[in-house]
Amino acid sequence: MNPHHHLGHSTLLGYASGALPTAFTVVARAHLEDCSECRQNLRLAEDIGGQLLRQQEGEALPATARDAMLARLNAEPLPRPVASTHSRPTTPRHDPDLLPRALHPYFGERYSRLRWRLIGPGVHVIRAPQVRDSDLILLRSAAGRSIPMHTHGQNELTLILKGAYDDGLGHFAAGDVADLDCDITHQPVTAPGVPCICVAATDAPLQFSGWLARLLQPLFKL
Repeated sequence: MNPHHHLGHSTLLGYASGALPTAFTVVARAHLEDCSECRQNLRLAEDIGGQLLRQQEGEALPATARDAMLARLNAEPLPRPVASTHSRPTTPRHDPDLLPRALHPYFGERYSRLRWRLIGPGVHVIRAPQVRDSDLILLRSAAGRSIPMHTHGQNELTLILKGAYDDGLGHFAAGDVADLDCDITHQPVTAPGVPCICVAATDAPLQFSGWLARLLQPLFKL
């Protein structure tokens, strides 16, 4: 995989500090398995965080520490991935039926063993019931289907596992991650040819624009 859409700096910082909700940590970890660029940026975030902690040794971290770390991340020239053993997943997946390792405790190991639940024409979902502080779901949308126009109550982190979709933000293919907040309104449309399978983390229900989608939302619980 060669992702073109990556984890935002704020998400990387939250992951590095252990501050992300469980579902977001799981999706971020799944993306990091196959994205050497984000792994390098994560190391940079960890280095910057360590430097700030050393500077504040013996003192409580100020409330502005997180902003300072983000400013450093934005200012630092991000390293480009280097073709070496360090830029590859530690145990690459060669079997196309295997889900990312980070998802195994929540959904199992294989796509062929997933038990999907239909929530709308061409749209299926699986929830991870053991995640309590946020929502973690697998979503499968048939080729050419669209999710109704919506924004997010808070944040959404979506990793494309198979297939692709398009929206106003661009083309998202396998390995890409959409790191979104409440300022984004979009309508993903699955690309032709094959279904799109994604894993998504949310910390609030979606906010649909259309009245019909809002009316049906309690039924499909997105």
